[in-house]
Amino acid sequence: MNIVIFTDTFLPKIDGVAISVENFSRILAGRGHNFVICCPRYGGDDPTDLGERIKIVRFKNFPLPSYPDIKVALPLFRKIKEAMTAFPPDLVHIQSPGLMGIYGILAARWYGVPVIGTYHTLVSEQTTYLSPARLLRLDRIIDLYRTVRGIGAASPVRNDPKKTITQRLVQKSCNWLYERERLIISPSHRIKSVLEEQRVTTPIEVISNGMDLGMFGGAVKERPSSPPRLLHVGRISFEKNCDVVLDAFSLIRRSMPGATLTIVGDGLALESLRALAVRLGIADSVVFTGFVPRAELPDLYPRYDLFLTASTMETQGLVVLEAIASGLPCVGVDAYALPELIHHGENGFIARPFDPGEMARMALDILGDAARYRSFSAGGLRIASEHEINRCANRLEGVYARQSARAGSRLTRMAVAV
Repeated sequence: MNIVIFTDTFLPKIDGVAISVENFSRILAGRGHNFVICCPRYGGDDPTDLGERIKIVRFKNFPLPSYPDIKVALPLFRKIKEAMTAFPPDLVHIQSPGLMGIYGILAARWYGVPVIGTYHTLVSEQTTYLSPARLLRLDRIIDLYRTVRGIGAASPVRNDPKKTITQRLVQKSCNWLYERERLIISPSHRIKSVLEEQRVTTPIEVISNGMDLGMFGGAVKERPSSPPRLLHVGRISFEKNCDVVLDAFSLIRRSMPGATLTIVGDGLALESLRALAVRLGIADSVVFTGFVPRAELPDLYPRYDLFLTASTMETQGLVVLEAIASGLPCVGVDAYALPELIHHGENGFIARPFDPGEMARMALDILGDAARYRSFSAGGLRIASEHEINRCANRLEGVYARQSARAGSRLTRMAVAV
């Protein structure tokens, strides 16, 4: 089968979407399927293929001023034609609701090819990056003023049950895109419920992004006898609420003065977090590693004792899945998909969002009870086993086969399109 993927993010950039696309395409290419991946260009050394069966078509783009990591791809119709004719496609798979997703919808319609999409990103929850102040970079002046006054840079993202006009418009735009697909793949049951609550009528199937348990395969851990080492991994952006993790750690330190926290990752919020650690008086106990290559993560997780996350925007939470697969108990928050990976009382605890005090109490409860710690570690391994990557790939392959079969002969469709 030939599949064309449209995504607004891919290698060499590392994030949940890029990793999911890479993992599934490699596994299914090994089973004889062919892929063309349409994505932004990042630099001259970008990979152009991932082997004989996975070709990559790069699109020129420009960075979003408020978030340079986000690439706005240009509508290069020659490139779209190149993608759609490299392998006459049986299916188009959209991985993001940005411009690449729109190009994918248009290409699928033009060539008469069925299209499905995976709902990876809660775009409507990140509209702060679309505000005029941030797009014009006026926020830098505001942050400089706050720094001079000793206030520190503000975290601009906080979930509010009342949607702003911009959030509602972005949500409607994303849902319009997904309504033009034959099937939506949701990485979690909670996101499926959210889409249904938003009255999305397209059929939805839940397929986890999966976890390579050969790469992240941990063992049951015992409670540390020395001061605990806490860990957070992920993109260091404001919507991940790493400031809440620092606040919680400052409270943990009061009961466990020797505890340390390592924050792995890079992003827009890194400097403001460094400043916050200084203001909280915990800078000597917090390590900011910056970016760590993914190949090093399987050896990194087992060196720590507890994983903390305060993110309120996860459609699944790849780093949480990596942590529990490595045997780490976790403390997370009750938001979107996190409770599907952190089962309260089974492999960790779920705190209220933006409540560092509750996060700290829960972390201390885990670290203070040897039997609970071991039980939570074992529970995480059991939960991770349900997301084994090949099982997830089997389900995705089944979706591809069913959707392609429903569409009929590829040759007939392509002949009509031409």
